[in-house]
Amino acid sequence: MPIPEARYIWLNGRIVPWNEAKIHILSHALHYGSGVFEGIRAYKTKSGTAVFRLTDHIKRLFRSAKIYKMPIPYTVEELVDATKELIRQNELESCYIRPIVFRGYGEMGLFPLKAPVDVAIAVWSWGAYLGEEGIKHGIRAKISSFRRIDPNALPPAAKATGQYINSILAKIEVVEEGYDEAILLDTRGFVSEGSGENIFVVRDGKIFTPSTAASILEGITRHSVMVLASDLGYEVIERDLVRSDLYWADEVFFTGTAAEIVPIREIDGREIGDPGPITRQLQNAFYSVIKGEDPRYQNWLEYV
Repeated sequence: MPIPEARYIWLNGRIVPWNEAKIHILSHALHYGSGVFEGIRAYKTKSGTAVFRLTDHIKRLFRSAKIYKMPIPYTVEELVDATKELIRQNELESCYIRPIVFRGYGEMGLFPLKAPVDVAIAVWSWGAYLGEEGIKHGIRAKISSFRRIDPNALPPAAKATGQYINSILAKIEVVEEGYDEAILLDTRGFVSEGSGENIFVVRDGKIFTPSTAASILEGITRHSVMVLASDLGYEVIERDLVRSDLYWADEVFFTGTAAEIVPIREIDGREIGDPGPITRQLQNAFYSVIKGEDPRYQNWLEYV
């Protein structure tokens, strides 16, 4: 998906022109995937531009960096302020936000702790990751032959750059077979997540989602949907799911910052059906929140 250029990028404490945000070809992260990142969205509301759960995302960035022993040379508050200032400088009413922390130029080899740690934040206009039609009518998904990374091989709790090769392989595989998105099983054979989204199953009025034991990333949107569903009176259960739980589900949907809430209408050639009432209710509740229309969740919006 092409990236529409904005005017500025924040790089190591400075706001620089978009085309001047450069790194050295021998940066450690380019060779070994030694970086962590976040995906965040800012939305246009009646009260101005608001970033959805910005501080929570930046805190997760720090947790990811801690797993890889990458000391971030800024505070959470400094990166929150830098993000807001960057959005203002780029004059964007709504946008996607990509903070990234990575090991830069100066060291080569697999022991990285002496390499410098660089930090950048980019923002740009970006629509629905899986398409507006996908949000409205649902997408077609396929279970990939590639398994989700094991927690004792690479920690899925970290949103780390190199780990997404796993997701890339799964995404390429299913898209080339005519599907929109991949579903990965964990190394035990249980349902884990999409290539870049968490997954939920609705059956008999209850909502199920894999737990952290299934090698998932603890998504911010996932948590938000779990809170919204609970507040709407639904029981949300974290447990292991097998592929047949997907096939005979009443409803299935993905959640994620880029995807937001996307219904799944078909899995492995098995029809799930049009987006169901619970998925629609959660979509409507979520969009009400991000538009600033539901005062109960104002603390999730951080205004620019």
